[in-house]
Amino acid sequence: MKLIEIKDVSIRFDSKPILDHVSLTIGRGDFVAITGPNGGGKTTLLRIMLRLLKPNRGSVEYFDAEGKPDRHPKIGYLPQKSNIDTRFPITVAEAIQSGQITGIFHRRNAEDENAFRRAVELCGVSEYLDMNIGDLSGGMLQRTLLARAIVSDPDILILDEPLSYVDKKFENQIYSIMENLAIRHTIILVSHEMSVISRIANRHIIVDRGIEEITL
Repeated sequence: MKLIEIKDVSIRFDSKPILDHVSLTIGRGDFVAITGPNGGGKTTLLRIMLRLLKPNRGSVEYFDAEGKPDRHPKIGYLPQKSNIDTRFPITVAEAIQSGQITGIFHRRNAEDENAFRRAVELCGVSEYLDMNIGDLSGGMLQRTLLARAIVSDPDILILDEPLSYVDKKFENQIYSIMENLAIRHTIILVSHEMSVISRIANRHIIVDRGIEEITL
């Protein structure tokens, strides 16, 4: 069943084409692995999908379980570490809990707390909850951001280079986490490391201004 439809998307920065007439349909339950050269438009495509960037032409639409347009899809997002301002005075616990905020009147409840504890344990950050994110190592910040992405149990997970900065031990844990999440979630993951990811994913997309899908 169609979940996301990207139709004829193009975007330019300073007259330089970054994505050119890109179209892609993602089905409910897909695990899409995205790779491509630096500057090829991978992160730009994710940001357009998240509606953080508006393309010069084309559109992105989401659909609910009944196939109707969905204006407010439930998405968990792990950005690249370089896009995080670690000077912002926020603790690990607060950063993860921010992934559960659904509006200005949202009040945490027992279900939120249970989901928070599960995400914290899964990502191995329980000992760091009171630390400011600016005091974390790169790998520990990445664990925190992954916990934030999954804490709301989203329908769609969009992960931009989740393996960056993590040590080899936690990299293997991420693979296990991805396999478990893929049972119930649609996952879109950008990574330069495809040796294991491509075995978990059911689709492999190369983005280099345009899109090419490789048959797995």
